[in-house]
This record gives sequence, structure tokens and C-alpha cells, in this order.
Amino acid sequence: MKKKLVISTGAGMSAESGISTFRDSGGLWEQYNVMDVASADGFRRNPKLIHDFYNARRRELVNAKPNAGHLGLVKLEEYYDVYIITQNVDNLHERAGSKNVLHLHGELMKVRAMDNDSLVYELKPGALETTPETLIDGHHVRPHIVFFQEAVPNIEPAIELAQQADVFVVIGTSLNVYPAASLLHYVRRGVPVYYIDPHPAAVPANVHVIAEPATRGVEDLTKILLADSRK
Repeated sequence: MKKKLVISTGAGMSAESGISTFRDSGGLWEQYNVMDVASADGFRRNPKLIHDFYNARRRELVNAKPNAGHLGLVKLEEYYDVYIITQNVDNLHERAGSKNVLHLHGELMKVRAMDNDSLVYELKPGALETTPETLIDGHHVRPHIVFFQEAVPNIEPAIELAQQADVFVVIGTSLNVYPAASLLHYVRRGVPVYYIDPHPAAVPANVHVIAEPATRGVEDLTKILLADSRK
């Protein structure tokens, strides 16, 4: 039976694909007020601004491609039972071929009905832009994004995955974004933990730090995991 490898990914996972990060120097939060474009209050105040903001993010994503880090995680599925928990709203893990992806903060290429959260629609190529007036099946829609001031519906299944991990990996995150950053605390004692980031945050001594961008870091991680699996 394959060991369960659970991987938590953040913005640094997709940065090398050209996806704009939010918190880094030069990131989106330096260009926009976060509470205007990514909060529940901001959406109530100015829904058009938020629709426009995510329309621009979709245009960016259409031109992006999975990088070697994304593809490397798919390769690990040959040796491990791989589950990815991502803070990213892009679909690059899926486009790379990852089978088990749990999105904590929503999905950019989807919208949901304003009057029924259970009605989620995948936008079709060529029709990726929405406005407050957009109707799908008679429903006005909003970005399928978890805004600040909203609950994170998928945090419970993410915690369950962290608790089940035989190996736990964190890639491309500052470990400052909660509740995602708390997943590390649910990993069972004695389970190997790896952290890939070119500017890693302070972590407990038992965490193996790989201070590299996602592409090189996943390559290094693969060598370590495959060497361990052969012991």
C-alpha cells in the first residue's frame, strides 16, 4: 500500500508559472486594497470592481502553464498516494494532471449562484468574464472565491487529510495565512515534514527546510522521498 503524501501549496507554487502573487514585494496587495477586491464587505460595496478584478485574474491564468513543480507532484503519484491542499485559486494542479486537489480558497474558473451556494458553475472558454448582471440558469453569480470575512468551507476535510498524512509537505507559503497555516499543527507526531520556499518562515526544528523555489524544491524533495522509499 502506498504511503499518503499530503502537500499544502501556496502562491509560491504558481509564481514560476507567471501567476501574480498577493503578499510578496510587487504583489497584488501593493496594487489593490485587499478589502476592496477580496472581502465580503468589498463585494457588497462594489461588486463590479470585484468581478473586474477576477476577470483580470482569469485572463492571466488562461495564458499560464503548469511549471515543473506542478508536474513533479504528479510524478510522485507513481510512488505515493498524493493529496494536494491548495490555497491557490488557479487550476494549474489539475491541468498538470494531479488527481486529488482540495481548494481551500475557492476556484477562479468557477462562479456560484448568489442565492444558492450549492450551485457552482465552471466558466466555459471564451466566456470567462462576468459582471453583476451575469445570469447563469437564471441566477446572478459571484466569483467562487472565499473572501476575507467568510468561512473556509473546506478546512475540515483539509485537517482530516493533514491528520492522515504519512508524509506532509508545505510548498510556497509564508505560513502566515490562517487557517491554512494551522494544518501543520494537525500532522501526527513523528511524521516527516518538509517545507519548500525560497524565503522560508521560522518553523519547528523537526521540519526539513528546502530553501528553493517550487520547481527546484520539488525536484530536491523527489530525490529525498524516492531515496527514503527505497530503504
